[in-house]
Amino acid sequence: MNSVQHIGVGQLAFATLLIVFCGVISMMLQLKLEKQLAIGAVRTILQLLIVGYVLKFVFKMESPYIVVLLTLVMVGFATQAAVGRSKLAYPGIKMQSFLTLTASGLLTSFVVTSAVVQVHPWYGPQYLIPLMGMILGNSLTGISIALDQLLTDLTDRANLIEMELAHGASAWEAARAPLHDAVRRGMIPTINGMMVVGIVSLPGMMTGQILAGSDPVEAVKYQIVVMFMLSAATALGCMMITLLAYRKLFNDRQQLERGLITKR
Repeated sequence: MNSVQHIGVGQLAFATLLIVFCGVISMMLQLKLEKQLAIGAVRTILQLLIVGYVLKFVFKMESPYIVVLLTLVMVGFATQAAVGRSKLAYPGIKMQSFLTLTASGLLTSFVVTSAVVQVHPWYGPQYLIPLMGMILGNSLTGISIALDQLLTDLTDRANLIEMELAHGASAWEAARAPLHDAVRRGMIPTINGMMVVGIVSLPGMMTGQILAGSDPVEAVKYQIVVMFMLSAATALGCMMITLLAYRKLFNDRQQLERGLITKR
């Protein structure tokens, strides 16, 4: 296979013409998106360059403490994004989302790095950090959708749930349908992605490996592992966050604490 083709500063500068082209289209159609495109392009360059140099430093140091610190920072940003997308909230939602993303991300990463890829140590930054990035980027969407669905259902169905509780149903029996729907909704985007991968879309990881000169079959194998990893992380994350929310919103007297659910 061919070796990776290095991209120089001049080539990157030439690539910006693609964004300029988008800006021209915006001006021609009077979309007024030129400012957003410019800001987005600058942020893309700065953010990715910073990440690139940070990762280069982390990979060189190979310190587990730096890996832990960087992982916590990534989870923190992912938590903010996941919670921020929900229209409703309740006390402790950020901490529960943080714990969910951390647990689901580390568990699935551990399985992949230690049992599938079989690298040692399993928390090596070259493997753990990129995998955590993919997991968090995918899981936060599922968790956000699951949370939004659950809180909306509990709000809209509050009277029905309380009637079931008054007639002797347990909190679990009354909340089972909203919990079921929330987990199902949260997993749908990941399942849809699995349905069309390789046919409609070529995932970024696989494409990147192929462009870097890897054997396409080997790239596909890695992508299969990644897709299954993302599915497991999303399923685990959606299940965990809905159960934690259930424990928070139903008290020991089998009552729905509807007053805890607030609009943003």
